[in-house]
Amino acid sequence: MKTIFRTLVAVFTLLILSQGSVMAAKKKEVKEIKIKTTAVCGMCEDRLEHNMKFEKGVTAVDLDLPSQVMTISYRADKTNPDKLRKAISKIGYDADTIPADTKAYEKLPACCKKDVEPH
Repeated sequence: MKTIFRTLVAVFTLLILSQGSVMAAKKKEVKEIKIKTTAVCGMCEDRLEHNMKFEKGVTAVDLDLPSQVMTISYRADKTNPDKLRKAISKIGYDADTIPADTKAYEKLPACCKKDVEPH
């Protein structure tokens, strides 16, 4: 009787532990999003990539300057696309349909304003 009980406890424990590791793997799922920005120069690229690397959950950032599209890899359990777009806006750039934060945009150098030709 004791051995059956011990066996059942061991099996139950293993099932719980395996479910926990599956849940942990799901939580650490890395997703990727592409966001259209208003970056126009190398300074914009440096600023955006540098600042976005400090956002919670972001694992990688790459801005393709000619297309103005930023590719961001992020942990889905730490952040989401809306938070990432808002973070870009707070740096002073448009992010898809989210306009740049006015105060942040005003602080950008003249060469980084969206009405300037890409250079």
